[in-house]
Amino acid sequence: MQLRRVGRSGLEVSRLTLGTMTWGADTDAFDAEDQLTAFLDAGGTTIDTAPIYGNGNTEALLGTLLAKSGARDDLVLAGKAGFVQRGTGVVKDSSRRSLLAQLDRTLAELGTDHLDLWQIHSPDLTVPFEETLATLEHAVQTGRTRYVGVSNFTGWQIAFCHTWLACRGASLPLVSNQVEYSLVNRDPEDDVTDAASHLGMGLFAWSPLGRGVLTGKYRAGTPGDSRGASSAWEQFVGPYLTPQASGIIEALARASDGLGVPMGHVALAWLFERPGLAAAVIGARTTAQLIENLAADAVVLPPEILEALDDVSRPEQD
Repeated sequence: MQLRRVGRSGLEVSRLTLGTMTWGADTDAFDAEDQLTAFLDAGGTTIDTAPIYGNGNTEALLGTLLAKSGARDDLVLAGKAGFVQRGTGVVKDSSRRSLLAQLDRTLAELGTDHLDLWQIHSPDLTVPFEETLATLEHAVQTGRTRYVGVSNFTGWQIAFCHTWLACRGASLPLVSNQVEYSLVNRDPEDDVTDAASHLGMGLFAWSPLGRGVLTGKYRAGTPGDSRGASSAWEQFVGPYLTPQASGIIEALARASDGLGVPMGHVALAWLFERPGLAAAVIGARTTAQLIENLAADAVVLPPEILEALDDVSRPEQD
């Protein structure tokens, strides 16, 4: 699998990153082990996780599988913190106390003494950025992580945070921002991609297959075994079951037919060519789906198809 540097940093990741959001919940231990094996066999190096994933079960499961595989030293573990379970709901908490507690739990459950990349899961505007950023700095200085980044931050937010950290005595940069990015969601291009490029940050794209719609599975309706048919997931998928998205999907289908590869491969190959992209984070319901998505690493799109997909997916200007 192809490897990429994250922005201008020395951190190197596989451009397909394994997402584990459903492990320990919708994905059981047997399927998770099969997915990890398939990912490693394909040459993948980078795994994305968070303490809130899998109803809080993901990291303990991942830690067990890493110990069994003996692969920790060959992997880039990218963790997150900032969402916590409180009572019956999930809330943001990027205070120093909460972040360090989450980080220490993550390290214990993964069975490692450090993460390779630690990211703030989402901006928490109830806590001063300075407190959150100083916590990232402390995590590096104490050896708990090697690099730091953020997730779901806007352009102005990464500009402020990167500059604040870079001006400190340690000159510690933010290296990444993880955002939703796909043919049906090009919102990062409004301000995030330019800011990240200027600051030397790399982008991780979550939901690079448009929450599943870019695989084509919803073209003829909602399959009964899909996430869109689940009461827990229908609001997640629904925003992309629109006429505008349908036009993009049909263009993607024509490209897929012409190239003789699955629609998901075309969607990922388009994303690989976006400026500043370090990796696409792919999670799969089944091992077969993951194996199919991993094969996208070998696909290179002709310039005319890249241009056509770029045109059809470009957001309308107000």
